[in-house]
Amino acid sequence: MATEATFTVPSDQFPLGTVFNRLPDVTVELERIIPARDVVIPYFWVRGTEVDDIESAFTEHPGVKGIRLVDSVEDEYLLRVEWALDHDDVLTILAETEVPLIEATGTNEQWTFEIRGDDRSDIAAFQQRCREVDIPTTLTELHALTPVETATEAVLTDTQQEALVLAYERGYFESPREVTLEDIGEELGISQQAVGSRLRGGIKHVLGSTLSAFTVRP
Repeated sequence: MATEATFTVPSDQFPLGTVFNRLPDVTVELERIIPARDVVIPYFWVRGTEVDDIESAFTEHPGVKGIRLVDSVEDEYLLRVEWALDHDDVLTILAETEVPLIEATGTNEQWTFEIRGDDRSDIAAFQQRCREVDIPTTLTELHALTPVETATEAVLTDTQQEALVLAYERGYFESPREVTLEDIGEELGISQQAVGSRLRGGIKHVLGSTLSAFTVRP
């Protein structure tokens, strides 16, 4: 049965974690794609800061060949990374074991990776490979996907669903808003940037799941 798992990794144990040395308050979010052996997630967002040269915030790391800015909007930066595929890290192991990544978010405290396997053996294979190359992962959640899950629940991660439900219940989507991202973040114990990231990701997935049922007529 398809199984989802959540792992955490120390912030300095992933190549992009070098950004936290200079910008400890930012949140880094990888664009969601299914890793393949020759393509490892090339785009990521840095949120929660305003700097003139975001690329220089990342110091050299053996897992990264290069990073360049693609676009920016206020305190959010979209960057493209060229990975060194011969360097063992979480992403290359996901590609090697062919386990899809659902979501990956990094903070100064840790990286959180949410993955999905066809069954528990896929998750176990990923864990074993991480141990073999001395990547310290901590399993924080493991659950099987059941047939009774709705289409919306299936596309949302647990953290996205938690943030969306809380934001809805507290009146964030009302006009005028009854709470702020900071208020929601305090309840969840995360930064307002992380809340915003989860809400954007969750809304995107809900819309994608809902709108895919409609046929666009010319």
